[in-house]
Amino acid sequence: MDYLVLLGLIGSVAAAASTGAMYGPGDWYEQLDKPSWTPPNWLFPLAWTALYILMIWAAYRVATSGHPAMPAALAMFGCQIALNAIWSPMFFGLRRLGTAMIGLIFLWLAVAMTMLLFFRVDLLAGLMFVPYLVWGSYAGALNYDIWQRNRSAA
Repeated sequence: MDYLVLLGLIGSVAAAASTGAMYGPGDWYEQLDKPSWTPPNWLFPLAWTALYILMIWAAYRVATSGHPAMPAALAMFGCQIALNAIWSPMFFGLRRLGTAMIGLIFLWLAVAMTMLLFFRVDLLAGLMFVPYLVWGSYAGALNYDIWQRNRSAA
């Protein structure tokens, strides 16, 4: 096991996760008009913890694969984790629901590209990104619905 690679991946994911911890839902979010299919707040950290573990494991498999497509796959991984890191500050910190929606579209595209590149390198790594893409799709629908319901409050 290459512990330096693993530590680097954990660090990059932890940095992105920290923005979610710094800019979480508060009173402002509680007062927004949200659809009935909005999950309870306690579910978000559980879902993200599982997704972040899968991301790290998938990226580690790719990083240690020696596959010729590994550099491109890891570059896209870096892009998606950077976009992941800025969503919470846009949505919860700046309260820019429309801007966060645009950011989420770019994040979704980056996750999809990462998943496709990971599939090219390692089947299991690609499969580990499927739940992230599904969650991102759900988050996009939720972000859009909340934005539309609260346009005057944003």
